This record gives sequence, structure tokens and C-alpha cells, in this order.
Amino acid sequence: MFTSPLGDVDIPAVSVYDYLFGSLTDDELDDVALIDPATGAETTYRTLRGQVLALAGALAARDVGIGTTVGLLCPNVPAFATVFHGVLRAGATVTTINSLYTAREIEQQLRDARASWLVTVTPLLAAARAAADAAGITDDRLVVLDGAEGHPDLRELLLEGRAAPDVVFDPATHVAVLPYSSGTTGVSKAVMLSHRNLVANVEQSRAVITLTPADRVLAVLPFFHIYGMTVLLNLALRQRASLVTMPRFDLTEFLRVVQDHRCTYLFVAPPIVVALAKHPLVDEYDLSSVQTVLSGAAPLDGDTAELAGRRVGARMLQGYGMTELSPVSHAIPRERHDIPVSSVGIAVPNIECRLVDTETGDEITELGPDGRTAPGELLVRGPNVMLGYLDDSEATARTIDSDGFLHTGDVAVLHAGGWFAIVDRVKELIKYKGYQIAPAELEAVLLGHPQIVDAAVIGVLDEDRQEIPKAFVVAAPGATLTADDVMAFVAGQVAPHKKVRRVELVEAIPKSASGKILRKELRAREAPAT
Repeated sequence: MFTSPLGDVDIPAVSVYDYLFGSLTDDELDDVALIDPATGAETTYRTLRGQVLALAGALAARDVGIGTTVGLLCPNVPAFATVFHGVLRAGATVTTINSLYTAREIEQQLRDARASWLVTVTPLLAAARAAADAAGITDDRLVVLDGAEGHPDLRELLLEGRAAPDVVFDPATHVAVLPYSSGTTGVSKAVMLSHRNLVANVEQSRAVITLTPADRVLAVLPFFHIYGMTVLLNLALRQRASLVTMPRFDLTEFLRVVQDHRCTYLFVAPPIVVALAKHPLVDEYDLSSVQTVLSGAAPLDGDTAELAGRRVGARMLQGYGMTELSPVSHAIPRERHDIPVSSVGIAVPNIECRLVDTETGDEITELGPDGRTAPGELLVRGPNVMLGYLDDSEATARTIDSDGFLHTGDVAVLHAGGWFAIVDRVKELIKYKGYQIAPAELEAVLLGHPQIVDAAVIGVLDEDRQEIPKAFVVAAPGATLTADDVMAFVAGQVAPHKKVRRVELVEAIPKSASGKILRKELRAREAPAT
């Protein structure tokens, strides 16, 4: 078993509200918590705390509290923070919903999470209203933050001036949020995260991810995703940094906001790192304020990360986690220059890890002569591990074993310096003539080609029904690239059994909102071999 080199930290036994806002000092109240680049409006910590309490009071007056689940369908705008923390302060549970969902998908999540309220904004109202109607949520329980006839809005709720209720619950067992796992390898499931889970993960992350009140943090990753929820929304607020919100990613707007608002810390997903490394637009903006860029939510190859870091002039870092871990379990500390950016860094405090051989089930405990362990599935135990999947005890039991270790489904190696590298997912390893091939390794090689801007690799069946690696490649504009060129490029850099044996040039790689490659969509495009 392996533990964090940082040792443990104390986890306060308090609610998320008390942890984030109860510790505000008088000197911090007038610091800026949120900045809306669309309007330039700034929200101080004093104002934000007052809004959270007022909304909790208005919701409690409508019997929203312990036992109530509220759906939150909203892009990254300052009001998201008010609603999210107002619902938690009232004692209710939030289920955050992907802003890109269709009405049918919204309805499905509302029903699955047993939500009786929905909060949204006017640009999303058509889908939200259709979903609410289908899920039995009445108009008086469909809150439209920026106002719509026949529905409550945020302004009128806050102006009621009601006091926040007295709420008592156990932070260790009371479900704060129901985010949904990405569903890239199966049906998306509601993940039950307690107040303690969320508090613990912010406290764990503080020891590794260095944020200060002087930082301006660009919030482009969606708050509805656990990465944005914990590392942006909650960690940044706990560190009293300023969050600059972006409702959606657009590269030109992203670069402009970084430049104009002098953002210092960027939390991103790999597609944004690829853009920072390769897109010509980057050279047209002043990004000199950026000191740190941390990538997470999906694998990132080291060469692309280093290229992006040099181009922006910032320290590039990488972290690892999953929704079921609240989400952070590993990250590269800024001061650890000995850790390559291709890795996911060290375990955060209070984390115990195991590596288990995917073939034999044996635990891997020793470093090899090359200074690293053999690859094995990463198992994680700690205070950030979810309570379980909502209404799915069987899936919970398959994921969390009797010793409390969560089976991540990711294959990792531990290096002598105490840092981990993710090789790939257990279910995504390609078995070619008995050899295991990691798609992420081939994707990193492909992205090293100057005419390739994005790539994904999956296993497909050949004419003999043997699994072989196939690459989906997005060529740079104006590139003259053929499938044979791609296969030859990879063949020159990998062992013979790892060669890409089929290539398809595509316009885009399907990805989730957090940047994960949706391999199941690529597999669905493959006709069965005959």
C-alpha cells in the first residue's frame, strides 16, 4: 500500500457552508469572490455570503430542506455559486446537470435523482421547461434565475430577506451533491457525495494545489462537473481567490478574458492544452499574467503539455481524479520540478493507494530495476471516496471493495520519486496477439506529429477477428496527411506490436464536457467485422 508523502491533514467535521463561509474573516469579506467578464460586475465575499443565506431562507420557506433534491441546470455564471451554496445551506441536495443536455436527458436525470425543483436560466428554459413538465415539476418550482413570466427568479427570492434556517445533519452521511459519473464506459450513474466528502477533498487539495487570495482563476471548466465544482468553485472560494466565470469555451473569448482580466491560474482539460500548444491565435494575446496551468479530467501527454507551458510561459501541472473521489486523488505540486508533467503527481493527503495486477489480482508492492512498479489497477481509499451510487448497491459493491478501496478502473505505475503515472483504463487496454497496448500512449505519439491536432485510439476487430489498434485523427488545417503517413509515423516510434494498423481521418474527436474522449461513440461507428 502506498500513501501520500505529505502526510495527513485534519478534516473539519462541518458542513460545506460552514467550511467555506463560516471561516471568513473581516479582512476577507470585501475581497472579490466572482467576476463576470460579460459585464465586468464583481461580487465580494460579503455579498456572496449574504446571497447564499438569503436564498437558503427563501427556499426553506418553501419547504426545501433535508430530503429535497434540487436540479441545477446553469452555465458558469456568478449566480451558480449563490444557488449551489444556497441549496446546500438550506440542507437540501443539489444534482448538477450538463448545460448541453437535451430535454429528454434533463428529464431522465431529474427523475433518476428524484429532484422536485429545477433552477435554470432563460437560454436553457425551453429544454428545462419541457423536462420539468415531463418530470412533474410545477412552474412554481422551476426557478429561472434571470427571470421568466410565471416562474420565481433569483432577485425576488433574495429580496424576501428571510433568515437562513437552523439545519442539523451529519456531514459524514448527509448527501450534499448528486453529480453524475461521465458514463464513458457505461450508463451514467448518480454519485452520492456527502458534505464531508466535499470538505475533505478541498482540504486535501489545498496541500497540493497552491492558490492564494492574489490569484485570479479562470472558471471555464463547467461547475456542473465535479472537477469544476470542487477545484474551481469550492477550492478557489476556500482560498479566497477571485473566480472569473466563463459560460462556455470559445478560444478567442478564452484568450481575451485571460488577457483582459489578468488571470493567473488556469484549470483546464486537455483539449484546451492542445489549443494553447498549437493554435496560432494564442500568439495574438498577452498571456503573461498566467503563472500556472493545471490540466485534469482526462489524460494529457507530456510533450503537448510542455509545449503549451513554454508557449504560455507558465508552469504546467497535471492532476488525477474521478467523480467518485470528489474528485482529486493525485496532483503535481508546483514546487516539485522533478515530477514530469506527463504524470499525475503524488497522492494528496489522507489517501491510501494500491496497485493490483489486472491479470492475476495480485497486489504490486515493489519497484522494479527501472525505478517504477509494474502497471496495475489503481485502488484508492480516503475521506473523499463517495458514499456510493444512488439506488444501485450492486454497482457500489463492484466499485468499492470490503476494505473501502475504490477501484478506479485506471491502470497506473508508481515511480521511485513517489509520483504516479496513469497508463490507461482497464477496459480500454487493447489486447493485440497477447500484448497489452495503452491507447493513451499511442495518442501521445500521434499528437507529436506537427500536422495532427487531435487523436483517439480504440481497439477494433480485423478480418480474423483479432483486436488491433485503430487511430482517429484530426489533421491541422491545410495539412496533406494520409492514413499511410500516420501509420508510418507511429511505426517509427513504437515497438512493432504497438503499431497503429488502421487510420481514419475525421473532423473532430467526440469528447465529454470535461474533455474525456468518448470512445464508446467511436466504437459505435465501427461496423462488426465479417
